[in-house]
Amino acid sequence: MNADFSSVHNHYERPVFDAVARLAATYPYLDEDALPDVACVALNRLGARYIRHTVDLAFYLTEKERLSMDQTINEAVSFAFEFVQARIAMRARR
Repeated sequence: MNADFSSVHNHYERPVFDAVARLAATYPYLDEDALPDVACVALNRLGARYIRHTVDLAFYLTEKERLSMDQTINEAVSFAFEFVQARIAMRARR
């Protein structure tokens, strides 16, 4: 059996990456090298939601669930920016 699993991915990855890129300018003390760390922290705060096709998930979500997911992503990304920024500041004080 040679199943192709390349289409399987975590639904939260793309929205988190987009949110990190969108909010990066509001955290001028973080350079581009810190942004993947922000994404990792945010993704680790979210439960994994694996899908094959984004349209599959969108089809099965209610509007309320979609809004809730967006809010959860925004909260996780905001937390992650603050967390990474604080860690970098703590390292700079040493």
